[in-house]
Amino acid sequence: MYDLILKNISRFITLTPEEEQYFISLFKVKKLRKKQYLLQEGEICRNEYFVTKGCLRTYTIDEKGLEHVIQFSIEDWWTGDMYSFLTQNPSSYTIDAIEDSELLYLDKVSHDELYLKVPKFERFFRHLLQYAFISMQERINATLSQTADQRYCSFIEKYPLMEQRLPLKQIASYLGITPESLSRIRSSYNKVNRSS
Repeated sequence: MYDLILKNISRFITLTPEEEQYFISLFKVKKLRKKQYLLQEGEICRNEYFVTKGCLRTYTIDEKGLEHVIQFSIEDWWTGDMYSFLTQNPSSYTIDAIEDSELLYLDKVSHDELYLKVPKFERFFRHLLQYAFISMQERINATLSQTADQRYCSFIEKYPLMEQRLPLKQIASYLGITPESLSRIRSSYNKVNRSS
């Protein structure tokens, strides 16, 4: 169960066997059934989560009751509301499971303790924050400057395996378009790719 998270961390920092054991000892396991909430808007995000199995979505709901998907999180991804976790202010987001999911999680006290006992984790979490920031900037830029077709193509290129796992409605919400528009875009995308 811990192999995936240790591999994730090893991309940025190298741990001694003792540091690995200490790191693992701080985590707890959480299982979610499909459609079960991990976090609801207005709650404080008290943990950082790492997905070992399944798929989750982070979203907001506007005043008309429409959902706007901010991100999907699959195996080998971290999830949660970083703003709420770091500030301990209520979250603007809801996170729920699209599939039955398993997560490892680290609470705020353990997170801060980890920085003190194994300082190299500051570097690791700094990398996570940098990638999250870059990803959010790319997302904003795509929303403002790309057509719906371009956003769909980018999504397929960036997350080739996720389309099979996600309901059409969720992908459409992530792309900021209607499910009907997405159906048309997918249809023309598939025709082009079949003919090439």
